[in-house]
Amino acid sequence: MSLRTPLSRAHGLGSAKEGVSHWWAQRLTSIALAPLVIWFAFSIAMLSNMEYATLLNWIQSPFNTVMLILMTIAGFYHMQLGLQVIVEDYVHSEWLKFSSIMLINFACIVFAVASIVAVLKISI
Repeated sequence: MSLRTPLSRAHGLGSAKEGVSHWWAQRLTSIALAPLVIWFAFSIAMLSNMEYATLLNWIQSPFNTVMLILMTIAGFYHMQLGLQVIVEDYVHSEWLKFSSIMLINFACIVFAVASIVAVLKISI
């Protein structure tokens, strides 16, 4: 048992040097998502009717296909970063923290790939 305070034990150890890149990635994805979500909302609102054929024609446009894929990638990556922060902050058991982060990463990759494949399948 040590009589040192937690601050004195941590003094001089330095930072983990991982938080800043994670923070920047989350901010950059949120900046990328802002115009993408605004574009998506206005594009859907401007469709003349919400029939299936109209939506298919809209997705088949090359510009809309690229924008949907970019929004999907940025959205799932931003979600993965945010959920990882939540787990790191509120889950205290190391094995549960590790397994939760691995599950989140796997699920985000699977759903992002499935979404991109769906958009590409419609557009091609």
